[in-house]
Amino acid sequence: MTLAAPTPLAASDFTLSAASQALCNAFTNGADMADGAALAPWESYICNACGYIYNEADGDPDGGLPPGTRLVDIPDDWACPLCGVTKADFSLYQAPTVEALKAQAGTTAPSIRPRSEPGVVIVGAGRAGWQLAETLRQHSATLPITLVTACAGDRYDKPLLSVAMARQLDPQALVSETGRDAAQRLGVTLLAHTHAVRICADTRRLRTTRGTLRYGHLVLAHGAQAALPPGLSPHMCWRINHLDAYQRLWQQLGGQPRDVLIIGAGLVGSELANDLALGGHRITLLDTAAEPLARWQDQQAGSQLLDAWKDLSIRFEGGLQVQQVERVGSCYRVTTSSGQHFAADEVVVATGLLPPNRLAQSAGLNWANGIAVDPSTLQTSVPGIHALGDCISIDGQCSRFIEPIARQARTLAAAVLGQGASPYEHRSAVVRVKTTTRPLTLH
Repeated sequence: MTLAAPTPLAASDFTLSAASQALCNAFTNGADMADGAALAPWESYICNACGYIYNEADGDPDGGLPPGTRLVDIPDDWACPLCGVTKADFSLYQAPTVEALKAQAGTTAPSIRPRSEPGVVIVGAGRAGWQLAETLRQHSATLPITLVTACAGDRYDKPLLSVAMARQLDPQALVSETGRDAAQRLGVTLLAHTHAVRICADTRRLRTTRGTLRYGHLVLAHGAQAALPPGLSPHMCWRINHLDAYQRLWQQLGGQPRDVLIIGAGLVGSELANDLALGGHRITLLDTAAEPLARWQDQQAGSQLLDAWKDLSIRFEGGLQVQQVERVGSCYRVTTSSGQHFAADEVVVATGLLPPNRLAQSAGLNWANGIAVDPSTLQTSVPGIHALGDCISIDGQCSRFIEPIARQARTLAAAVLGQGASPYEHRSAVVRVKTTTRPLTLH
C-alpha cells in the first residue's frame, strides 16, 4: 500500500473567517493593534487525545498553517502535529489556575485530608508526570503531590525538538511553562535537579539526592533513555531525548554549517536529519536497514522520504552496522563492521529508547520490556507503586508515543483516588513524521 504524503497547505487553500480577515486588514492598513478592541482575541485549543496546545497566534507552520490561523479556518483534514488526530478532536483551552482546579475539585470530589498524609510522589516531570499531576489536581484540591525530576521540570513538547533547528528557534523558546510556574499554578511541590536513588517498598519511602520522601502512592513516569549501541562511547555521541541535550548540541554547532553523522534512520533519526539539513548542516545518515523508516516499509515511507531529500544535503547509507566511533584530531571517525569509514564534526545516535530499570529493580517490580503494569489500574506488581508513559509495558508491549499519555493519566488518577475504574485501552498509534520536506502520517 502506498500512503500518499500530506502536502503543505498554501494560503489559497483557506477561506478566512471574518475575524481572521479583519486582522489581516488591520495589518494591511497599518492599524494599531492597541486600537483593535473589536478584533477577537487569539484563542488556544487543546488536543483531547494528546494534550498538544494549538495557539492561533502561532499557527502550525510545519503543517501549513501560518501564524494567525483561526481554528475555524483550518481544513478538516489537518493533523495534530504530535498525534495525528484532526481538528475535530480539539477543544477550547485555558491553562487552569490552582484556584480553578480547587473549585472544580470542590464540586466533584470534596474531601478533607490530613496534613500528615504522604500523598502522591511522581518521579519524572516530562509530559507524563505533569499530565498526571494536572489530572489528579482536577479531582482533588488537597491531595499532596510531589514531583521529583533530574532536570528543571520545564514543560515543553519533546517532538518539537525535531523541527526547532529548521525554524531557527532558540531551545528555550520551546518551553511553554517553566517548572516553577507550573508547580505554583497546580499547587504541587517540585524537587528539580533531584535524582531518585532507591525505592524502599516495604516502608513506602523514596530515597533521593535531597533526602527521603514518604509516599502513599508512588508513580514512575521517568520515561525512557536513548539507547547506545554496544562499543560506542557516550562521551563521543550525542543522544537527543530531552531539551537539555538538544540545547547543548545547538550550542556546539554554533550556527555554522557542520558535518553531522546520525546513526539510526528511524523516526527520531530521520526527523533530526531533515531538521539539521534544513538548518544548513551536511548530514550523513546510517542505518542497518536498506531505507529510512524501515518499520513502515509496507507503507513505502522510506522511498517517499528519500525522494523528498534529493535536494537536501542528506546522504543516506543503508545496510551498515556501526562498530566504532573514535576521535581523530578535531573530528570523529565512524567505522562500520564492513570496514567503511566516515568523518564527521558531530555524531548523533538515534537507535531507539530503553527504559531505565534501576528504580524498578530496587523495588522488585516485574519487568517485561519495561515496567509491567496492570492495564486496568496501571499498578505495578508491588502495591502502592504505579507507572505510566514511555517506561511501562502491557503484556510485554510498549507504546512510546504521545497520544496514550492523557488516557493513562485518567486511568491512574482514578485508581489513586479510589474512583470508579477507568481501564486504559491500548490502541495502535497514528504517527506523524515531522520531516517537513515531506510530512508523513503513518499507522
